[in-house]
Amino acid sequence: MVTPIICWRWLRLRRNCSVTVWKPWPKARTTMARAKRRKGAARDPGGFVAVPWVVLDSAAYQGLSHPAKSLLLEFARQYHGDDNGRMVVTLAHLQPRGWTSNDTISRAKKELLDAGLIFETCKGGRPNKASWYACTWWALDKLDGYDAGVTAVFRRGAYLDRKPQTRSLIPCGGTTKASIAPSDGMGMPPSIPLGGAIQPKFVASPTP
Repeated sequence: MVTPIICWRWLRLRRNCSVTVWKPWPKARTTMARAKRRKGAARDPGGFVAVPWVVLDSAAYQGLSHPAKSLLLEFARQYHGDDNGRMVVTLAHLQPRGWTSNDTISRAKKELLDAGLIFETCKGGRPNKASWYACTWWALDKLDGYDAGVTAVFRRGAYLDRKPQTRSLIPCGGTTKASIAPSDGMGMPPSIPLGGAIQPKFVASPTP
């Protein structure tokens, strides 16, 4: 527990300047946060991405591919506290951050939409209008430019509808019955011995 540091000051009454009283200074350092700042910052300065554990532990997130998980962080990086619903993931926006394939972005974005982790708030169009998206673990902010009916359809926590996938014990190729016959098929025994046909031997009779 941090003990409050109370500073005292002199206060002279206006009616009688010869009378002085003690009164506590209004600014008292009482919080643990300020005490920690004096010792050193707990993390590097600047903003940060807050992704709740319930999102990271959900079946929707764990079932994503690695590109889709990376793209989800790109969505979350754009949030400033009041603009959930106006996030973009175009190649022009992501290329300076290391993304080089529009096809990879499209496939990862489709995964996030199917998993319920993001929601499209404004449909983009040619030539230069990008689609807008919102992350579903935050509330949808009230912004101009959404498509009609978006605020009524958007549902926070939609990713929680995804159920864990149960692994099947059946091989992907299906089950096959064990064959009793040899691998080269059923063969008929040869009618001729391996050494060839036996030739009869004629022995002369001793009687004439």
